[in-house]
Amino acid sequence: MRFDDLQERLREARTPLRITGHGSKDFYGEAPQGEALSTLALNGITAYEPSELFLSVLAGTPLVDVEAQLAQHRQRFAFEPPRFGGRGTVGGMVAAGLSGPSRAALGSVRDHLLGAVLINGNGQLLNFGGTVMKNVAGFDVSRVLAGSLGQLGLITEVTLKVLPLPAATRTLRFDMDQAEALMALNRWGGQPLPIEASAWWDGALVLRLAGAQAAVQAACARLGGDDIPDDLAGPFWSGLRDQSDEFFIGAERAVAGGARLWRLSLPSTAPELKLHGEQLIEWGGAQRWVVTPLEPAAVREAAAGAGGHATLFRALDKGCGCFTPLSAPLAAIHRRLKASFDPHGVFNPGRLYAEL
Repeated sequence: MRFDDLQERLREARTPLRITGHGSKDFYGEAPQGEALSTLALNGITAYEPSELFLSVLAGTPLVDVEAQLAQHRQRFAFEPPRFGGRGTVGGMVAAGLSGPSRAALGSVRDHLLGAVLINGNGQLLNFGGTVMKNVAGFDVSRVLAGSLGQLGLITEVTLKVLPLPAATRTLRFDMDQAEALMALNRWGGQPLPIEASAWWDGALVLRLAGAQAAVQAACARLGGDDIPDDLAGPFWSGLRDQSDEFFIGAERAVAGGARLWRLSLPSTAPELKLHGEQLIEWGGAQRWVVTPLEPAAVREAAAGAGGHATLFRALDKGCGCFTPLSAPLAAIHRRLKASFDPHGVFNPGRLYAEL
């Protein structure tokens, strides 16, 4: 599919359009509405300069295909976006804005987005950003697209920063309860340690160290813990990244039975939240997954009380709203952005908030 064909279609669009690739993230946010507008014909890498650490790729390209190309040059997307069984596309990755275990140490999708090409609600092809961080023209505009769930327009192409694979990695395990794990994570977070990822669940804290061989070896000697072999550590971190490990499998079963899976964004220093249900903690304490039958108001109140907010990630009934209600000033900004990019309100209506 050519860009001009898409532009012509969108120039005339007045009814809701549901932007989709393989639908791997249809569960996230409010229910998709409207006629399907597929990105799958937009497939391929358009520019890749390993020595310059950037890559440009069309939005419908499968994420696993791009990562296979990066691996040939020992490079990666450092923010570890979930691949959802290989069905995730690059455009969906940016639109959802989801990042994996290394997010706290290496940044989010938004932090690695250098530029984007977008078709807006008037059928105009807009180009934002560039291939390097110092090219600030349109830089912040492209970043607005990360996590927008396709509400601002059709993302056709993105340019992303890539990073080399670390020289060495090691995974350590510690037996700790949640309170002990949070204290340890915050203590270690203030020290010069190469901690790239962390996860606590069911009485065990797991750390991934990554960096120079000497730095990783020194950190292992300093921290102690049980050394997990690579053939076990790799599948663990991949399962956590792709939300396919034991915790998330159990969460899906619980959701099928009427519970809800919440993603809480909190200060890493927030204490243990005494919420009924299973909890998984990532990002040094800043991301906390909770699967619980508690009423939404109780979960959101607990998150707000700890200085953060709660997102309803998976549930059979999302009548309470997936995202924390916006304050009046923030809601006004969202409405103005939506009106500016999508004046006819056709792109993914209601995916973030009902009024958008």
